[in-house]
Amino acid sequence: CVVAFFLQVLNEKKLQEVDSLWKEFETPEKANKIVKLKHFEKFHDTTEALAASTALVEGKLSKNLKKILKKIVAKDAHEQLAVADAKLGGVIKEKLNLSCIHSPMVTELMRGIRSQIEGLITGLPSREMAAMCLGLAHSLSRYKLKFSPDKVDTMIIQAISLLDDLDKELNNYIMRCREWYGWHFPELGKIITDNLVYCKCVRKVGDRSNFASSDVSDILPEEIEEDVKAAAEISMGTEVSEEDINNIIHLCDQVIEISEYRTQLYDYLKNRMMAIAPNLTVMVGELVGARLIAHAGSLLNLAKHPASTVQLLGAEKALFRALKTKRDTPKFGLIYHASLVGQSNAKNKGKISRMLAAKTALTIRYDALGENTSAEMGAENRLKVETRLRLLEERGIRRISGTGKALAKTDKYQNKSEVKVFDPSGDSTLPVVSKKRKIQEVDEQDTEVAVKAKKFKAEMK
Repeated sequence: CVVAFFLQVLNEKKLQEVDSLWKEFETPEKANKIVKLKHFEKFHDTTEALAASTALVEGKLSKNLKKILKKIVAKDAHEQLAVADAKLGGVIKEKLNLSCIHSPMVTELMRGIRSQIEGLITGLPSREMAAMCLGLAHSLSRYKLKFSPDKVDTMIIQAISLLDDLDKELNNYIMRCREWYGWHFPELGKIITDNLVYCKCVRKVGDRSNFASSDVSDILPEEIEEDVKAAAEISMGTEVSEEDINNIIHLCDQVIEISEYRTQLYDYLKNRMMAIAPNLTVMVGELVGARLIAHAGSLLNLAKHPASTVQLLGAEKALFRALKTKRDTPKFGLIYHASLVGQSNAKNKGKISRMLAAKTALTIRYDALGENTSAEMGAENRLKVETRLRLLEERGIRRISGTGKALAKTDKYQNKSEVKVFDPSGDSTLPVVSKKRKIQEVDEQDTEVAVKAKKFKAEMK
C-alpha cells in the first residue's frame, strides 16, 4: 500500500537558519526534535495513490487531500502550511483559505524530511517503503508516457516520414508503369498526363486493341476518350503477350492502392496536426509544419529554437558550406515550401521568409506551451504576413505623418525623349589653340618680357 502523512514543526526558531538546517536532520533523533507526525493516511491501492500523485505533479488539489486538509489543518487555522509547490499552495489558499508558505527554508525542510523519513514514520520497514516508492514511480511514469505530448509528436514524425517514402515509391512505380506500357501504347502517355488516371485506364482496358470496344467515360472526359481511341488504331507500339499485360495491370493495382493509402494518410496527418499544433498548421500548412517538427525531434524541441533557426531548418549543409567558403548564407530552409513564401516574387522571398519564421516561432511556442487550443493567434499572424507581402508586392511607399501612416503621393513618370547631335570636338584631348595669334596678344607678351628683364637687372645690381 502507499501512504500519505502530515508533519508538524516543533522548533520554528531553528528553521530560520536555512544554511545550517541540514545539521538538524543528520540523525533520526535530531529530526524528531524538529518535526513530529501529525496525521497518517493510507491509500487503499496504487490507483488512488497514482491519482493523488498526478494531481500534485500538475499543481491540482485532489479530493482526498481536500478532505484531509479540512479535517486536520483547519483545527490549526492560525498556523501556516508549508508547501513544496508554490502553484499548489496558491490553489489551497484560494479554495480553503489557508495560509501557505513556500520559501528556500521550506525546500531545505522537505529535503531533510525525505532523508530521515524512515525514522519519522514508525512501523514501516525500509524494504516495504522502497517497494512502495518504486511501484508508484513506475505507475506515474507509465501514466506520463501514455499522455505525453511527445508521444503524439512521434505519430506526426512517423506519418510525415511515411508520406515522403510513399511519394518516392509512387514516383518510381508510375515511371516504371509508363515506361513498361509505353512499349505497347506510347501515344497514351502524351494524351493522359495524370498518373492516377493513366493507371486506372490501363488497368480497365489492358491491351490497346480493347480501347475501341471499351467504355472509359467514367475515367476520361469525352474529348480525351475520343483521342485515345483514335490513337489506339494507328499506334506505333509493339505487340505484347497476355502475360505482360497481366503484370502491367498488377503494377497499376499497386499504384492505385498506394495512392489511396497516401490520401488516407494525408487526412490523418492533417487532423493530427490540427489537434496538436493548430496555429502552426494555419501559418505554414500541415506538411511544412510536420516536417519542421520531424526535423527538430518534437514540438517542444522546436519551440526552444529561435526564429532564425526555424528559418534555416533543413538548410544546415548550405549554411555551413557558405560559412566555410565565405559566401552568402541561405535565406530559407524547409519554410521555403510554405504557401506565403511561394506567393512572393524572387526579390521578396528572403524578407517574407524572415517575417514568416518570426511569426511561426511565436505560434510554435503558443502551441507547445499554451493551454488554449484555438487557432486564432495563427490566423492573426498569417493575416499580418499577408498584409506585409501585399505591401511589398505593390511597392507601397509609406511615410509617417502627424495623423498616422499614409501612402505618399508620387508623380507619374513621363518619358521625355531628346534628340542630341554628336559633337566631334569631344574626340580630341588636346587643347584647341588657334594657329594665328592676334597682334594685340603678341604686344602684350613682349611688354611682359621687357618688365621681367628690368626687374632682373635691378636685382643683380
